[in-house]
Amino acid sequence: MSDALISARDVTKVYHMGAETVHALRGVTLDISRGEYVSIMGPSGSGKSTFFNMIGGLDTPSAGEVFVEGFKLADLNGRQLAWFRCHKIGFIFQSFNLITTLTALENVAIARIFSGVTPAQARTDAAAVLDRVGLGHRLHHLPSQVSGGQQQRIAIARALVNEPAIILADEPTGNLDLHTGEEIIGLLNGMKQDLGITVITATHDMKMISASDKVVWIRDGRIDRVAGKGEVKITVGSIDGDTVA
Repeated sequence: MSDALISARDVTKVYHMGAETVHALRGVTLDISRGEYVSIMGPSGSGKSTFFNMIGGLDTPSAGEVFVEGFKLADLNGRQLAWFRCHKIGFIFQSFNLITTLTALENVAIARIFSGVTPAQARTDAAAVLDRVGLGHRLHHLPSQVSGGQQQRIAIARALVNEPAIILADEPTGNLDLHTGEEIIGLLNGMKQDLGITVITATHDMKMISASDKVVWIRDGRIDRVAGKGEVKITVGSIDGDTVA
């Protein structure tokens, strides 16, 4: 095992769906260092989401091993995995996944309450992190009362409130316009630079790719290639010759 923050070793995932066998991951090996900004690319069905689930402790490999901060996730019991997901991982989704009947403050505070702090402390911490992402003036607004970009900022605040080591962001700019998407990318990059958080995104957004320290292509459940910062050639409509939707 390496000394990387995240280390995947020959990770395989097979799903049995009736008579059909689906090979979602086929021997993925990858190291991600603390404080890296990594973009994972690949077509629908390539295995990106499955790999995310492995890192986040939401699923277990059929074979192979995943280590985070030196801990083998497969060795953790249910209670330990719940603690790991709550304290070590912040999840950001394309569809925001906010509770529509709760205010911005309440959406963020509930994640903090799950970590074990009192409701009063959770509200204090939630207000502080919402202010950090530029929403200190929107604490008592419902998701329906703010823009899409502001909803994503609430989701980012929720991911940040328990001070995770890792952010897993699934197409975080997918539902946003160009300008708002750029703002979210800047916010994620700032989290990496200011807080030392490791940011891992599944994305097709070329702007996010250009901000990344590492770009990983997954195809048919395998890592096709890995490129470091400055090694990816981006042109209109393609990345290193691959068509971009």
